[in-house]
Amino acid sequence: MDPGFGVYVHWPFCEAICPYCDFNVHSNTTIDEAAWRDALINEIAHYAAETRGRTVTSLYFGGGTPSLMEPTTIGAIVETVQKQWSVAANIEITLEVNPTSGEQNKLKDFQLAGINRVSIGIQSFDDHALKFLGRTHTGADARLVLETATNIFPRSTFDLIYALPEQTVDAWGATLSDALAIAQGHLSLYQLTIESGTPFSKQGQKTADHDIAADMFEVTQTILADAGMPAYEISNHAVPGDESRHNLTCWRGGDYLGVGPGAHGRLTLDGEAFGTHQIHNPGRWFEITQNQGHGTAKRRPISAEDRAKELVMMGLRLKEGIDQDRFQRVAGVALDTVLDDEGLNHLVDGGLVQFSDRRIFATASGQQRLNAVLAKLLN
Repeated sequence: MDPGFGVYVHWPFCEAICPYCDFNVHSNTTIDEAAWRDALINEIAHYAAETRGRTVTSLYFGGGTPSLMEPTTIGAIVETVQKQWSVAANIEITLEVNPTSGEQNKLKDFQLAGINRVSIGIQSFDDHALKFLGRTHTGADARLVLETATNIFPRSTFDLIYALPEQTVDAWGATLSDALAIAQGHLSLYQLTIESGTPFSKQGQKTADHDIAADMFEVTQTILADAGMPAYEISNHAVPGDESRHNLTCWRGGDYLGVGPGAHGRLTLDGEAFGTHQIHNPGRWFEITQNQGHGTAKRRPISAEDRAKELVMMGLRLKEGIDQDRFQRVAGVALDTVLDDEGLNHLVDGGLVQFSDRRIFATASGQQRLNAVLAKLLN
């Protein structure tokens, strides 16, 4: 199966910065949006010139808060992608949305601009938890935006965060039951982690106890599998057929463009794999892009060894694991050449990994310990 070809557009601005967030986000609402739209379009055109003949299977607007963009800006970018490449008949065009009244009022216009899937940053339905997480919406706001989005878009998903301090397994189970009652076919469920440099890190904030968090993970797998929405990736659950096509492209080792400040990309050009990284600082990216048509900070060839290891690290996040034939087509080497035989045998015997001549995948226990699995598995 061809993993597809995706385009990711990063909008780095937010009205407020959440204390757990370590993405490239900035609080700025006074920009010249028309000029930013043109800069993004110019960078798309720059990379399109290098990737002629490709078919775009997904377009993803992430951030930051890309729903702060005007629908006309979204529409102009969608139109640019459609002009620069051929696009799949069933192209997935996703917009990340915040559950506030401002964005709710723009949802229909986003749909008219070409968006056919929204990803809504709910994080919780509990007002106390939302305040702790630094969110500016309420649980009632979240439910209203979800209801509106479900009536407008054929596909939608939303995020929830668990393992908050003092959160219980029973409380998390109740949240999942509420979520399933209104979910359209996909849910992203993330364990709270304290990333270095974030406000939570500087405050010395804690998460739920490790054992409790592990219990929450297991409860999540059981409840959602029973509801017909099993995990297809460590943090993502879907009714079969409703998986995120864009994210699957990345996890399966497909090429994707990264456009906008700090965006990463993976490109295969003339048989060689490259990693791209756009200038991180939004002001600097904007200035350089205006002057030279793109704001690429780094463009480095990826060695065959590094590419193979990257494919293992990404592929084992998926429940389907890694197809050995596809791995060899993308990496150019056999899967077993990058695996440590002793480590693999140890992981198989321990019930953390299953391996055959067709594929390798991490078991549920293995996915909970994926960093340790990868450390033992890779040469």
